[in-house]
Amino acid sequence: MARIPPSVLRRYLFGGHLPTGGCLRQVRHCRPTPHSLSTKRYHGTHVPSTNTESAGPEATIPFRKHLKDEAKKRKAEGTGKKSKQDSQKLDNWELAVGIEIHAQLNTARKLFSAASSSINDAPNTHVALFDVAMPGSQPTFQKETLIPALRAALALNCEIQKTSRFDRKHYFHWDQPAGYQITQYYQPFARDGHITLFAHDGIAAEDGEQVKIGIKQIQMEQDTAKTISQPGEIHLLDFNRVGLPLIEIITLPQIHHPSTAAALVRKIQILLNAVDACVLGMQSGGLRADVNVSVRRRDAPSTSSNSYGGVTGLGQRTEIKNLSSFKAVEDAIIAERDRQIAVLEDGGVVEGETRGWTIGSTETKRLRGKEGEVDYRYMPDPDLAPIVIGDDLIEHLQSTLGVLLDEEILILTKEYGLTTKDAMSLISLNEGGRVEYFRNVVDGYLTISSEEPIEEVGRLCGNWVLHEMGGLANDLADEENPLKMTSEGDCVIPAKQLAQLVQFLSRERITGRTAKKVLSELFEAGLRGNEETAQGIIEREGLWFRPLSDAEYDDLAREILDGNTKVVEEILAGKEGKINFLVGQMMRADQDGRVDATKAREVVRKLIEEHR
Repeated sequence: MARIPPSVLRRYLFGGHLPTGGCLRQVRHCRPTPHSLSTKRYHGTHVPSTNTESAGPEATIPFRKHLKDEAKKRKAEGTGKKSKQDSQKLDNWELAVGIEIHAQLNTARKLFSAASSSINDAPNTHVALFDVAMPGSQPTFQKETLIPALRAALALNCEIQKTSRFDRKHYFHWDQPAGYQITQYYQPFARDGHITLFAHDGIAAEDGEQVKIGIKQIQMEQDTAKTISQPGEIHLLDFNRVGLPLIEIITLPQIHHPSTAAALVRKIQILLNAVDACVLGMQSGGLRADVNVSVRRRDAPSTSSNSYGGVTGLGQRTEIKNLSSFKAVEDAIIAERDRQIAVLEDGGVVEGETRGWTIGSTETKRLRGKEGEVDYRYMPDPDLAPIVIGDDLIEHLQSTLGVLLDEEILILTKEYGLTTKDAMSLISLNEGGRVEYFRNVVDGYLTISSEEPIEEVGRLCGNWVLHEMGGLANDLADEENPLKMTSEGDCVIPAKQLAQLVQFLSRERITGRTAKKVLSELFEAGLRGNEETAQGIIEREGLWFRPLSDAEYDDLAREILDGNTKVVEEILAGKEGKINFLVGQMMRADQDGRVDATKAREVVRKLIEEHR
């Protein structure tokens, strides 16, 4: 389907004008709308100014800065303090949370049109006729979007439904041109999954070592337009996002602690990335979460008729929409939990409604009453045929799914000797690229020195890949990805060269200080596009390790003792622990890092004995 020129799209969206060519005829007589619409490039709504005098152009304030300024203002007024009841545990109340995660699938096309799925290009440049509900346009299901959706469902232990269907969810909002969203309400493509969270995932201590959260269903649906809110009640719309393929992952309300909810969203994001289903995380806007929050008294008999997915006795739930960070998930749940408890303790009733959360806020705000199934008027989409999924496709995807998160952590800790914390950091960095790079470094090291235990090599290489490389900085480096690490494990510092450098350090052919210097030079060379080797840098600058001779140890120790006569006197008086201070001074005085602590301690003791 041909791309609509931006000028034609603007005229249709904001003025109701149709192109005269093709099968669509121009509307000759359009009744004026009650309020004039902007004819600028973006759709804007604003409060008209009552000042008729001419004024200079107003400076545009970024929306995020506007929110932060408001938070600072509330804090200064004493209203921006954290809630006192911010612990994970409640004595008299039980919290129940269910989460709906919307993740953008990793596909080249939109769900029902051939328009590109790029969201980083100029606004309103990847829009097909169907995306903006142009009269006469029809949806065409893009089959390739099903593949990443199935991989996600398999990774979350779901049962794939052989037949699924699309439904229309009706509502009116400026970000949905058709007046309805195409989703899978009645017959989703995946059901009855689960995800297991462990202590190392960051769950609340009250949940113990692990907790299992059920997944009711996963459904495919189309995304809406991107609304960019600006100060002054102005909203800009980007229709590049309309029709992007999403999956909605709906969990059961089996989460009872805010930190566990944040851990679940974090782990699902890592899982989706690992199976190449969704490569854009929360930080890029590719994953968003809606949380459903309810509370009930622990000691009161359950008379509530509220239930969901087989979970009964729930309190009245409210939904908090569009949370875009793990911290926002946790903070919003805490704020809404505390609000509901305060309402119930005051004798009030919690209303079923949709609420919002703002950065820097300490409370949720009501947006609208909670819609139900009747309000959305769900109906099967008559323009789309059912999706039939064959067993052969499911078996192929299952067999090629690869190693998932929990198994990967087990391998890194048991086989490579890493700590659980370091293993999780490697997996989560650079969209999985850092752990691939780590494996390449270990393989390179073992190629040079195959007799060393893989656990020791893994711990040594892991420290350099995660910590030493993580501390590199250079004016030429990109702020977001200074190492230029790809998801395949390519980097400006070749894995082979880091393996060689670490092997030199392990064999004590260079010092730790030298290794860090060479690593920095390899980093800069890679940023400049120059080919350098670790060995070449060491030989060119004469950095090979040369141990200090006995005479050099003696001279250095005498110099340190002469400068610290008071410490020497304290040692002679019986304070033997002060010897370590002198040893440390010797090691700092040697710029090349050649002082061995054990040898230095022996020399210092010998010279001090000469003073007795």
